[in-house]
Amino acid sequence: MDHVYVCQNMSSCSSWYKTPTHFSGTVDAFVKITRNEGLRSLWSGLPPTLVMAVPATVIYFTCYDQLRDFLRYSMGYQGDHIPLIAGGLARLGAVSVISPLELVRTKMQSRKLPYSELMVCIRSAVAQDGWLSLWRGWGPTVLRDVPFSALYWFNYELVKAQLCERYRAPQTSFTISFTAGAVSGAIAAILTLPFDVVKTRKQIQLGEMEALGVSAKNPSSTWNMMRNIWIDMGYRGLFAGFLPRVIKVAPACAVMISTYEFGKTFFQERNLNQARCGL
Repeated sequence: MDHVYVCQNMSSCSSWYKTPTHFSGTVDAFVKITRNEGLRSLWSGLPPTLVMAVPATVIYFTCYDQLRDFLRYSMGYQGDHIPLIAGGLARLGAVSVISPLELVRTKMQSRKLPYSELMVCIRSAVAQDGWLSLWRGWGPTVLRDVPFSALYWFNYELVKAQLCERYRAPQTSFTISFTAGAVSGAIAAILTLPFDVVKTRKQIQLGEMEALGVSAKNPSSTWNMMRNIWIDMGYRGLFAGFLPRVIKVAPACAVMISTYEFGKTFFQERNLNQARCGL
């Protein structure tokens, strides 16, 4: 789904993809990408995605839990806004650390680069524009991910509490976490999709500049790019890749948060049992 989303946002995925209307939908994109590039191309960029996902998830979830508990118990703040603040700050830290890896993943998906050529491409970018070029797209990524995380955790805690109350569950079950994660993930993905479109375009723009041998010293700002997309394609352009993003994000959020909550509960009970046995 991630590869389909990148291809639907930009026209540089491969030589056969030329016209903006080449894909009529998500299923059509799956069929045509598989036919022209092979089934394995749908998983292009998987290794850097895994390398990116593990540290990003560790930083993100750990920071959220620590910040939420710090604000609630150490600072004494109460209210629904606590998950909003903690989620936004946790994502800001994770994005800043992981941004170069996300750039690598996007370039691999959009240009089908092997690892040998990818390293040459990265060295060329650093030589031309400096190390900061590895953080190209950081601005729109922050504009997408920080509001996304704030909205996600706000809605997740709200939906989870309502489901626990409705089903009179004393403790959050796997099903409740999964449902709350899917609902909150879908809502956040839809509301922040325009920033994701801009982020993808900015990152792929770097590869196009390199292919032409042009140094991108003054890239378009996020707001200018959004305005240009609106002028050229209307609101549909800002919500390009809507279906694959929602299909990708909603179950991903559901699986991540439900397994995370399950893992926390499992190890809490295990630690309590060990402590009792030790006594």
